[in-house]
Amino acid sequence: MAKEKKLVQAITSMDEDFAQWYTDVCIKADLIGYTSVKGCMAIKPAGYALWENIQKDLDARFKATGVKNVYMPMLIPESLLNKESELVQGFAPEVAWVTSGGQEKLTERLCVRPTSETLFCDFYSRDIQSHRDLPRLYNQWCSVVRWEKTTRPFLRSREFLWQEGHTAHATAEEAEERTVQMLNIYADFLENSLAIPVIKGQKTEKEKFAGALHTYTVETLMHDGKALQSGTSHNFGDIFARAYDVTFTDKDNTVKYVYQTSWGMTTRVIGALIMVHGDNSGLVLPPHIAPTQVMVIPIRQDAEGVLDKALSVKAALESAGVRTDLDDSEKSPGWKFSEQEMRGIPIRVELGPKDIEKNQAVLVRRDTREKTIVSINELPSVVPQLLETIQKDMFLRAKTHRDSHTYDAHNYEEFKEIVNNKPGFVRAMWCGDPACEEKIKADTTATSRCIPFEQEQIADTCVCCGRPAKKMVFWGKAY
Repeated sequence: MAKEKKLVQAITSMDEDFAQWYTDVCIKADLIGYTSVKGCMAIKPAGYALWENIQKDLDARFKATGVKNVYMPMLIPESLLNKESELVQGFAPEVAWVTSGGQEKLTERLCVRPTSETLFCDFYSRDIQSHRDLPRLYNQWCSVVRWEKTTRPFLRSREFLWQEGHTAHATAEEAEERTVQMLNIYADFLENSLAIPVIKGQKTEKEKFAGALHTYTVETLMHDGKALQSGTSHNFGDIFARAYDVTFTDKDNTVKYVYQTSWGMTTRVIGALIMVHGDNSGLVLPPHIAPTQVMVIPIRQDAEGVLDKALSVKAALESAGVRTDLDDSEKSPGWKFSEQEMRGIPIRVELGPKDIEKNQAVLVRRDTREKTIVSINELPSVVPQLLETIQKDMFLRAKTHRDSHTYDAHNYEEFKEIVNNKPGFVRAMWCGDPACEEKIKADTTATSRCIPFEQEQIADTCVCCGRPAKKMVFWGKAY
């Protein structure tokens, strides 16, 4: 039995060292592997299957709003990047450069894309001529490179996968509507597919995307009380259009600049998934996004009829639309249970000779470990219902955790006491002065996460300086 439990014992307790627990889960659940490229990870099949499900879900949501997929080059000429000064300044420390091609030194450096606003603007300047060409609703699935100094699987790596949407519109109103629409899609995806509750709001001027008019964000809270920016949507107004001369002839025959947006979500949401739902036995995956929703585990599979019945159960569940796998390896049942738990598979079905005699199976929930005995004939109807129950329960637990780790601060001493001793979100009023935002970060390392759309007047004065307050802000320490 000791050998069977070794897989679980290899994980550091999340209460002992949350960062090490997270890394252990990424490795032991076989999501990633390390490579010889410093700061870059190999995403293994189990990890990539998660990304494929995320991609499939989001892609369908995007296309339902008229978005089409395209692909842009991964290299950006330096002169093209330099046309928008704020963008250059914002990304300069993280840019990787190509300086030679083959044996020849390039006459102009090429940037490996950290983001693709410049490429889309350059393309739109050629592609858009008339109001009839608008709107342009494009998205691309690709990788980007940002030369991070410190890295962690999924959360921060020098190359990562994402989607980046880039749209162009005839009016400012259309651009703002699209910016908010895409943020709401991210929020709905996180809450209904990943079972992660979100706070929706606007970034401060200091925290917004370089070159954007407004940046909207969905902020999530991890199990250790740290915040994670999980998706952003940016309204550029006509700032980039003016820099890159993206114009169109309107219905009144006048030439005007387009209004643009961009929005993105990355593989860091896999990190959020791990840190919101995981436990000391490994992953706990929400059924809606889990690559395998049910693992059938035959007990004493060498006994007559057990493996055949297990295969029959697998087929019946698959016919009911459940993503099902069968562990018919020669490992012991205890080891198989540990692996199923480590991988976060929502339900396991235990099936042995005595169960078959009684025409029953044992269902075990991954999230609560609750066991239920069910008739084999009823599995195709019971399992889908149980998966939906698990999905809803996981969201409610995550929401309860977030709400119980959200605190209100009415003055600076209270604010500092909460930040230093109670991990989580802090709601506090702000005067709007960036100097207060800087002071809070310098004193506590907490940053403004967002100005929530749903405002409350929890005090009349700024938590930092005591002057009249303008907005309620969510603050927190972040990844």
